[in-house]
Amino acid sequence: MTGVVVFSAFWLGILTAISPCPLASNIAAISFIGRQTGNDRKVLLSGILYTAGRTLAYVFLAAGIVAGLLAGGDVSRFLQRYLNEALGPLLILLGMVLLGMIGGRMTVNFAGENIQKKAEKNGVWFALPLGALFALSFCPVSAGLFFGALIPLSVKYSSFYILPLVYGVGTAVPVIFFAFLIAYGGKYLGKAFHCLTQIELWIRRIAGIIFILAGIYYCLTCIYGIDLSF
Repeated sequence: MTGVVVFSAFWLGILTAISPCPLASNIAAISFIGRQTGNDRKVLLSGILYTAGRTLAYVFLAAGIVAGLLAGGDVSRFLQRYLNEALGPLLILLGMVLLGMIGGRMTVNFAGENIQKKAEKNGVWFALPLGALFALSFCPVSAGLFFGALIPLSVKYSSFYILPLVYGVGTAVPVIFFAFLIAYGGKYLGKAFHCLTQIELWIRRIAGIIFILAGIYYCLTCIYGIDLSF
């Protein structure tokens, strides 16, 4: 496993965290919990616990899926043999999701009103399970990045924990940043959110184009056997 592969998992995590749905839910969750405490340090602690919950959820979910896919010898051999062929179409589909061409606004939400009321009642310590629940609340972009990019990458390199953990850490960076802003620089929060939203739009578009181009490359080389080396 090379450093490029590890960085790819980390970058996928950052892309997931700054995608519109996860970004909005992350900020809402941290500010909601922090609002109950009135303590800057507890707000920052809630951000750390919330992030830990998200990371653990991603690690356990990815590890379970990868272990299940690689458990059977026949399945493992099939994936190792044909994963490169499947990677091309997967990357193209993922690029289309990032560009908003497919996927719509479908979401899976495990953090409903009852969960948020419990968060209000239990305060900062409920941030850990709340982070896990929000991690499992997939929108098209986050689902595409997790199931369409991280899982195939983890399967290819038989990585049960390392790549999912790095991915989870990647999702933590923007969350901790906004938790710090909420705790110590609330007046800058709106401006930072607006700037990051604009940046995210261009990052997502560029990433979508790169994924489509990479998918076309994999299709041409691995499916059609065209030699594109120079």
